[in-house]
Amino acid sequence: MRAILTAAVRAYRYFISPMLGPTCRFYPSCSCYAEEALQQHGAARGTYLTVRRLMRCHPWNEGGYDPVPPPHNTKPVPHG
Repeated sequence: MRAILTAAVRAYRYFISPMLGPTCRFYPSCSCYAEEALQQHGAARGTYLTVRRLMRCHPWNEGGYDPVPPPHNTKPVPHG
């Protein structure tokens, strides 16, 4: 599933985005953010992070630097 979503993001970046011009208010761009989020967090959480980012990318948001959050470490910490 991650590969399909990543391919869709790349297709958007290379075929649709050039026709629209640079409109993203953030760095990295929303398509780069989406690809990185999918690679780091998987399909479910990566999609959630991408949708959350896309909802903030509008003319009334000043944008700026907004990196993908690092993955949570889910391994238990050994005691003792």
